[in-house]
Amino acid sequence: MNLLPLFGPIPGGMEMMVILLIVILLFGANKLPKLARSTGEAMGEFKKGREDIEREIQEAANGVEQRDEEYETEHTDDETTA
Repeated sequence: MNLLPLFGPIPGGMEMMVILLIVILLFGANKLPKLARSTGEAMGEFKKGREDIEREIQEAANGVEQRDEEYETEHTDDETTA
């Protein structure tokens, strides 16, 4: 089975050089450090947001499991006393 990449082949060295040249022409060499810094900050914020969402989902799942266990314990106790 021959699988094709979703976005085509990964660019190699020459393609990356052309892309870098275009970026330098568009933004200028002086703005590249600021662009890289803001990109890094955005990636950090995205990672932090993803971790927050994952933590909230985990806490919600733990809460549901805890309620299920309490419910089962209550009904098990009711059946043994009845």
